[in-house]
Amino acid sequence: MNLDALYSELTLKNSAKMVLLVLDGLGDIATKEQNYLTPLEAAVTPNLDALAQQGAQGRMIPVAPGITPGSGPGHLGLFGYDPLEFQVGRGVIEALGLGLELRGGDVAARANFCTLDAKGIVTDRRAGRIETEVCEELCALLAAKIKKIGDAEVIIKAGKGHRFVVLFRGKGLEGPLTDADPHREGLAIPQVEPVDKKSAKAKKAAELIQKFYAAALPLLAKKKPANGFLMRGIAHQPEIPTFQERYQMRPGCLAVYPMYKGLAQLVGMTKMEGPQTIAEQFERYVAEYDNYDYFFIHYKYTDMYGEDGNFAAKKKAIEDLDAALPILLSKRPDVLAVTGDHSTPCAAKGHSWHPQPVLLVSELSGWDKLQRFTETGANSGSLGVFDAKFLIRLMQANARMFDKFGA
Repeated sequence: MNLDALYSELTLKNSAKMVLLVLDGLGDIATKEQNYLTPLEAAVTPNLDALAQQGAQGRMIPVAPGITPGSGPGHLGLFGYDPLEFQVGRGVIEALGLGLELRGGDVAARANFCTLDAKGIVTDRRAGRIETEVCEELCALLAAKIKKIGDAEVIIKAGKGHRFVVLFRGKGLEGPLTDADPHREGLAIPQVEPVDKKSAKAKKAAELIQKFYAAALPLLAKKKPANGFLMRGIAHQPEIPTFQERYQMRPGCLAVYPMYKGLAQLVGMTKMEGPQTIAEQFERYVAEYDNYDYFFIHYKYTDMYGEDGNFAAKKKAIEDLDAALPILLSKRPDVLAVTGDHSTPCAAKGHSWHPQPVLLVSELSGWDKLQRFTETGANSGSLGVFDAKFLIRLMQANARMFDKFGA
């Protein structure tokens, strides 16, 4: 029997409340330069410590051993969707998060402004993390000048900071395409290619993007530091079963950044707009407690500072979340999972393959008798090391949502 089908057969709908609290890129590694501590270990976290003393810990593999995940696969795994089975382009996720409606034949790309030298070499992939207002101005410039490429409509929408989305709407288009992003400084922007070389629709989409670059780069040539842009996750929207269909729960999402709203929307979660700080997100959770069974709460800054290699700032971001945690605990869910979608070690300045720590707290989670929630503690926790796609199933089990299997 298919394992998902078995879980569905065993599911018992009840009134349990669950919270998945994701500190993006939470996991880290201890190095000599960091006094052999991770930011989570160095942080002062009295509220997480108290939870750790009442729950179980472990480590999760986001995709497969040794594979470094993007944010899309990392979160889909946390939602219980095997990221190897459900592959979704980042452009689709970002477009949904920004409120764009995707239609059949639409191809979306996640883009960000960058800095190019006189030879077209990428010298800063994030253009110094320009402010959102600058991004909005640049997107307005491009949108005003480029409304169509060939027979395809071009829709451009700014996100946060240096990020934006480009959507191509026309006939005979599909993805996925390779990235127009070298993924590191010191190289030129690569030309996109169809992943499926036999797809005429993908070939047409790739040609459109090359023409878009040819039209857009001259418009940005004198803009500093954002005189170029990168595109990745270029794809169309796939079919995917909804969260409520799979798990018999009403899901709600509290996220600030568009991509994570898009991921939630992709699987049918309701986006709750408005909150901008983690304290505001927790306050909204309390206000909406009766309206949803499952809450996905996303916190970006641990990942952001990990990518910057800023140990002190990542540590402080963890402490800031911990300080706000009593707001959430004022309406304590039946099951609470605290984790990351992947690791973002400060030493690596990017995502990595290292299993992320996870803390699971419920009436039935068991007590590992660990004093703190850390990578070191998680290594000895009763949850062990498991695939992230099973976290939702452990949460359901802790909520008494499964009948007994067999006689």
